[in-house]
Amino acid sequence: MSDIDVRAELAHWIENVQDADLAAELADMQAKADAGDDAAMTDAFFQNLSFGTAGLRGVLGAGTNRMNIYTVGRATQGFADYLNANFDNPSVAIARDSRNNGELFVRTTAAIMAANGVTAYVYPRISPVPTLSWAVRDLGCSGGICMTASHNPAPYNGYKAYGPDGCQITSQAAAAISAAIAETDAFAGVKSMDFDEAVASGKVKWIEDAVLERYYDAVLAQSVNNLSDEQIAAAPLKLVYTPLNGTGLVPVTTVLARAGVSDVTVVPEQEQPDGNFPTCPYPNPEIREAMQKGIDLCEQVHPDLLLATDPDADRVGVACKDGDDYTLLTGNEMGVLLLDYVCRMRAERGEDLTRKVAVTTIVSSAMVDALAAEYGFELRRCLTGFKYIGDIITELADAGQADRFIFGFEESYGYLSGDHVRDKDAVNASLLICQMAQEYKLAGKNLAQAMRDLYAKHGWWLNRTVSLSYPGADGAAKMADLMAGLRTNAPAELAGRKVEAVVDYQGGVNGLPSANVVEFDVEGGNKVIVRPSGTEPKIKLYVFAKDAGREAADALLNALEEAGRKLLA
Repeated sequence: MSDIDVRAELAHWIENVQDADLAAELADMQAKADAGDDAAMTDAFFQNLSFGTAGLRGVLGAGTNRMNIYTVGRATQGFADYLNANFDNPSVAIARDSRNNGELFVRTTAAIMAANGVTAYVYPRISPVPTLSWAVRDLGCSGGICMTASHNPAPYNGYKAYGPDGCQITSQAAAAISAAIAETDAFAGVKSMDFDEAVASGKVKWIEDAVLERYYDAVLAQSVNNLSDEQIAAAPLKLVYTPLNGTGLVPVTTVLARAGVSDVTVVPEQEQPDGNFPTCPYPNPEIREAMQKGIDLCEQVHPDLLLATDPDADRVGVACKDGDDYTLLTGNEMGVLLLDYVCRMRAERGEDLTRKVAVTTIVSSAMVDALAAEYGFELRRCLTGFKYIGDIITELADAGQADRFIFGFEESYGYLSGDHVRDKDAVNASLLICQMAQEYKLAGKNLAQAMRDLYAKHGWWLNRTVSLSYPGADGAAKMADLMAGLRTNAPAELAGRKVEAVVDYQGGVNGLPSANVVEFDVEGGNKVIVRPSGTEPKIKLYVFAKDAGREAADALLNALEEAGRKLLA
């Protein structure tokens, strides 16, 4: 449990908070605490929201452990101090997705940056994460911020922080910003000014549409389509699309239309931006419940493909008719399909794939090893988090070898095929997926059938990701205890199979930075990996099984998952 005096913190906030809604919430906490119920007070104040490489993320509301204008303001002051200490005439690009309070947080952040001498470039409308990454580099900014909590439920919002390379910030930058935040009082220590005055004085500038147009051009330039106009006309693609009440509608449909994919039916209940996400508790394309409205519409429209982007449009999910039902392709399956497609199309063009580099993470499908053996490209693995893929792209670019990068993906539905941005890009991925689906359609296959062909060719490399929640004030302690237990008392076997090796990434492995990840290598080339989330009270369990046949691979996958769950109970 934290050493923070939650009653003193509550009193400090009651004394200083000016926002009426937050003040009312604080008064309610106080009344409940006085009556002997201190649960709300404790959960709101037992810790400060942690600032790391992913920035901030938390539930909206009053308190140090909540997303509000004061926690956002304190983080922004720390970020501004960091930028002023490390850059001459610093500037920052700022964007938001469709989540509640996003516009308020953007205005708060821009006004604080302006008051601290940091020029703020602000997207005037909701914008996806990849367009923020693009703007940082396109405008030559020192950093970037996007208000988003990705695919989390509606009560959440967040604050993603970016460096000048368009990647989410490094560990070193996060540590320096976090140190600056720690020295900042959320009320007395934050410099701000009137937002409208900041705009009038030129300290806050609106990002012009020309920036977005250049982004669209850069995405379209990533096409590897080799089909002729006549081939496309012979088998036009029919699409159902849902932006899940987020930011994807305009950029995805714009790019697809310019690429010739115009038969697009948008799911009406999920078309318009809505931070309450009324149709599903988790606006996450990994989850069938989020896709159900789209699947229902597919039964009426009969498209070739259902495409869904998450609220900040950095992730994309796909479903297609497979027998009597719709199959949702996993993030790993789509990553493998796209990498195979990109390689085949580039090979058809006569490109030398042996000098190319593909990147994936330590928790993503091992099936990419089979693709690397087939096509000859260099495969690099990095830690979880797309910033690490972005770091490798930056490394290649700095060496004058940006053209070597052909594709990067992580299992959580994040893909990128170019160096135009340094974060996962669902707009770019949506274009590639549609063009790939069209190519397979001409061959008489959908993407589910295409994936089965790859399994038949390379073996059934199956995987599954399970998220286990540890909420509340005790959750963090429980997660820490579980990870410590795995390190000091590792299992000798899982699912009746010998654990051949335990890989602890905390000490740094294969030149990778230290990470709170433990991997159990199980005989037969199988794996179980355990990783606490850096932004949520969750531990993720990654399970990998492979076999020549599907049934055997499925059975082993289930057994390894059960064994992994027992470890984390």
